[in-house]
Amino acid sequence: MAGVYISFPFCAQKCTYCNFASGVFPRELARRYLRALRSELQGYTWGSRPETLYLGGGTPGDLETDEVERVLALVPGAPWKEATIEAAPGSITPEKAEAWRRLGINRVSLGVQSFVPSEIARTGRKHRAETVEREVDVLRASGIDNFNIDLIAGLPGQTPVSWAESLDWIERLQAPHVSVYMLEVDEDSRLGREILRHGARYGASEVPPEDAIADLYETAASRLRELGLNRYEISNFARPGRESLHNLKYWRLEPYTGFGADAHSFDGGVRSKNVETAAEYVARFERGESPREEETPADTLGERFFVGLRLAEGIRPAPEERRRFEAPIRRFVEQGLLAADGETLRLTERGILLSNEVFQEFVSI
Repeated sequence: MAGVYISFPFCAQKCTYCNFASGVFPRELARRYLRALRSELQGYTWGSRPETLYLGGGTPGDLETDEVERVLALVPGAPWKEATIEAAPGSITPEKAEAWRRLGINRVSLGVQSFVPSEIARTGRKHRAETVEREVDVLRASGIDNFNIDLIAGLPGQTPVSWAESLDWIERLQAPHVSVYMLEVDEDSRLGREILRHGARYGASEVPPEDAIADLYETAASRLRELGLNRYEISNFARPGRESLHNLKYWRLEPYTGFGADAHSFDGGVRSKNVETAAEYVARFERGESPREEETPADTLGERFFVGLRLAEGIRPAPEERRRFEAPIRRFVEQGLLAADGETLRLTERGILLSNEVFQEFVSI
């Protein structure tokens, strides 16, 4: 069954590492955005009842609960099998958590990134480790015991010792799901731009080198495995039964529909996306135009390798897929980047660290 993604690209502050189309915008724009979002949802023809729902951003956890209720009321299928909302530490109250649970939200993704004060400060965040602990207790008390903790490997000033401190907190909180992302360096974030220009702002000069970041990631994978959190996708670790059902739809090429700015959709054969910025999304709505920016046929053969190999379960290529990708499959197996287990192909430990190089081969053929 299909999944639904709803974008709310508004934040209380723009984190230095963030390369998403989100940010701090005027309240008036947020009000107009929510009106446009509700209009898009109301105008959609639901072919089936959604199984999963994901409220992402941005920081939709900052929304007043009555606004969340007005949006969720337009999505059929409640109670959904899984409904996630992204939240920033320091914003969750008992009243808000109780309201989320009442509205059908049963999973919360917390953008923690680090539990170390000096690292948190340089990202632009303001929480403390104790804040996260307190709010995890609030979620559990409300009946929401399924939550994710985001961590970033490679933040400015991060060391093996400070990284171990963050991982210790994962054990202390008994987190059922953890996402570990290696710092992305590109022009779409303030920190990335500063690194590329060899500057020092935002702690750019203290970002660990690539090989050190890879070591931090491998340390996390090992420690999380010891804690009972299995790596089921390159960046995602979970206790058995706590994998993200919604995100699995992306990696298994199952259908999903996106609403809001920069939201993507996939119906099994065609990929589409809405305009990127909140301002253009609102402008389109107010002009009576569709927010849809482009539609392209999906290359499901190539994409199955690109997204499916992210999963620890790997993929079982069909005969036509094996014929099309015979050369790169053979080469990567010989290089130790792919492992062939009967009919199943999986990334090796080394292949995970070089996954972008592997994926590129399959999307370019």
